Amino acid sequence: MSLYDLSARRIDGSERDLSEYRGKVLLVVNVASRCGFTPQYTGLQQLHDKYRDRGFLVLGFPCNQFGSQEPGTEAEIGAFCSASYNVTFPLFGKIDVNGGDAHPLYQHLKSAAPGVLGTEAIKWNFTKFLVDRQGQVVKRFAPKDEPGDLAADIEALL
Repeated sequence: MSLYDLSARRIDGSERDLSEYRGKVLLVVNVASRCGFTPQYTGLQQLHDKYRDRGFLVLGFPCNQFGSQEPGTEAEIGAFCSASYNVTFPLFGKIDVNGGDAHPLYQHLKSAAPGVLGTEAIKWNFTKFLVDRQGQVVKRFAPKDEPGDLAADIEALL
């Protein structure tokens, strides 16, 4: 299975085949509006702006599984991201990233790039997965890894 075989619902409710991102370098991030890492939206948007003309996209997936830090509706999440951080990268509908209801995308990402000591579970909001132009998961980054620190890894794939 490939990332391109999957689909996900955008924050506006429209279903999207992830195959539309074929040929792009992607940074897939589970995000939350009320997290200590929420200010990373700024860095994520900066990466998106800096590299999008070279075929890079950030994909944000709101998740409420960690400390209930994403309690709002999708409309509220979208409005918050736009008003507070001027987010223009694609945001998707709220999903689970762990457990029996984990979105198939996150099942795939976790399997392809396990975390510390081989554990697959997402530990917190703002875990980041870097995906190459062929849809292969290249690297997993911890929530504490600042977006700007990923620039060299992104550039290597562009």
